[in-house]
Amino acid sequence: MTSRVALGVSVLALAVAVLALVVASRDSGEDVEAPVPEEQVAPEPDRQPDTAATETVVVVPEPAPTPADSAEPTTDPPDSMPSETPVSLPGEPFEFGPAPGDVLAVVGVAHDDVLNVRDVPFGQIIGTLRPLEGGVVATGQSRALPTTVWHEVRVGASTGWVSDAYVTPLGATFDATTEVVNILGETPAAGTMPELGRIVAEAVASDEPPSRITVSAPTVIGDLGEITMDVVGLADDSVRGFRLQVFAHLGAGTEPFVLKSVEQTLMCYSHRGVSEE
Repeated sequence: MTSRVALGVSVLALAVAVLALVVASRDSGEDVEAPVPEEQVAPEPDRQPDTAATETVVVVPEPAPTPADSAEPTTDPPDSMPSETPVSLPGEPFEFGPAPGDVLAVVGVAHDDVLNVRDVPFGQIIGTLRPLEGGVVATGQSRALPTTVWHEVRVGASTGWVSDAYVTPLGATFDATTEVVNILGETPAAGTMPELGRIVAEAVASDEPPSRITVSAPTVIGDLGEITMDVVGLADDSVRGFRLQVFAHLGAGTEPFVLKSVEQTLMCYSHRGVSEE
C-alpha cells in the first residue's frame, strides 16, 4: 500500500513538472519568428525555380566610348575602289571622259588592223573593233593610268575597255578642198592614192604635238580614186583631229592621181561634246 502511494505521488509530480515546462516555452517564444528550415525542396527536373518575386535587377551603365570604339575613325580609311565599280580596276577615276550614252567612233587605227577591247584597262582581250567602227556607246566610266586613259564602252550586248587614243566623238563633215589647196599653194598630185592621201593629211596635221597619220580605209579605184586618212592629235583644245576622205581624178604620167576634193570630218575631245560649230 505504501509503495502504491509513493508511486502515485511520483507520477503526479512528473505531470506537474511537464506542465510547467510547456507553459514556460510558450511564454518565451511569442515574439520570435519561427526559424527557416535549412533544407530547401529541390526544383523539378529541367525547370528553373520561380525567382521573379525575389530577384533584384542591377542596371550597370555602359562605359563612355573611347576613340577606338567611336563610330568615327581616328585615321583616314585606306584607298578603295568606288562602289559602282564591280571589279578591281587599275588606275584612278578620270573625270574628263565621255558621258554615259555618248556615241564614239574608232579613229587612228590602220585599215589592216583592229582595236582591241579588253575586260579591264590593259587586261585580257575580249573583242575587237574595226578601224571605222561607229556606234560605240560610252558607259561614263573612265580610268587614268600613268601614260594612258581608258573608257568603258558598249558595243551591242558586249561591254569592255578601250584606249582613249583610238576612240572619239565625230563632229560635222564639210568640204576642205580650198583650205588644203591654199595651204599647199597648188593642187597636189601623186603616183599612188596613199601618197596623195599623206600629202593632204600632212597639210592639216600638227607639228607640235606631232599628229598621228593613219590610212584608216584602203584605196578604192573607180571613176575616181578614194582613200580615207585619219589625223589624230592637234595643237587645239577642242578639235582633236580630222578624218579625211580624199578623192582624186585619174590621170596619166608619173603622177596619175590629181586631187579633186577633200571631205573633212571633225574629231572632238570626248569631254567637250560635239556640235555643228
